[in-house]
Amino acid sequence: MHDNATPSAPTTSRIRRAIRAGSRPGPWKRGPVLAALALLLGLVLLLHARIPNGGTGNLGSLVETFLPWFGLFVPVLLAGALWRRSASATVALLLPVAVWLNLFGGLLGDRSHPGGDLTVVEQNVNAGNPDPARTARDLAGSGADLLALVELTPQATGTYEQGLAKAYPYHTVQGTVGLWSRLPLSDTRPIDIVDYGSLAATKPVATEPASNRALRTTVATDHGPLTVYVAHLGSVRVMPRGGFWTASRDIGAQALGRAVAADPSQRVVLLGDLNGTMDDRAFAVLTSQLRSVQAVAGDGFGFSWPADFPVARIDQILVRGVRPESSWVLSATGSDHLPVAAGISW
Repeated sequence: MHDNATPSAPTTSRIRRAIRAGSRPGPWKRGPVLAALALLLGLVLLLHARIPNGGTGNLGSLVETFLPWFGLFVPVLLAGALWRRSASATVALLLPVAVWLNLFGGLLGDRSHPGGDLTVVEQNVNAGNPDPARTARDLAGSGADLLALVELTPQATGTYEQGLAKAYPYHTVQGTVGLWSRLPLSDTRPIDIVDYGSLAATKPVATEPASNRALRTTVATDHGPLTVYVAHLGSVRVMPRGGFWTASRDIGAQALGRAVAADPSQRVVLLGDLNGTMDDRAFAVLTSQLRSVQAVAGDGFGFSWPADFPVARIDQILVRGVRPESSWVLSATGSDHLPVAAGISW
């Protein structure tokens, strides 16, 4: 006769564990949300130029302004994938990693070369700078041959002229932008980059200054004339209802692009606070004609704003007809922007 004994407790426990293990999703089925987020991140990086502007509050330009920082989502998603032991999410992360490296991997190393015939520096000196004399001293010690300053005010311009006079015997100021030079300047004129008719229907127009914001001049060098543009494009703002407001900047970029396109000069340097990164589609009119020195000969990303914790390079040095040898960011001078510098040669 056989006893119908109840299974022992250890046996029951093993059976329950086996049932639970059999009912768990496998590693390829775990973390579907993480896998979807990884693929979405990769598509944003890959297709950022397809993200619409216009009715979306310039979402495309906003994404492109901070595009390198999207790479920070990769380690976050990877940590989640490892915690969930999700093979699908881990493999899906290969897409954003590959696209990010294709876009920005070349910026991780030092691309500079020794030498250079001319050193140029640009800085937004900040209209509210509490100590312009200190900024002038720091910039005078930069060793630049050409020094472009933007966001000058009538109150501070005299301070910069006095502080830079010894190092730079030649200079011109047109409205809120100026160029100080060790070499003679000629054929200087302002460039109109503000279309008030187009801006009349946009907001906030009243915050945009009405003074000149760009100039063109010719620098006499040992290698022949060099055309230099100095520009300060309009501000951008993120507004709760209007999204990413870029109207003034975009109008200025188009006007500046037309001026450069019509310029017959073979050698051109553009120095300025463009209030945007060169990944932003708004600057295609400029990047189709000029090269960014930071992309060609920089060391790292070269972020310039804000000075306390730089997150974007909105101060630019673009060239045509000369060779970028090096590009770097200088130490803070008291402004809310860091100065950017480059060495160029013929």
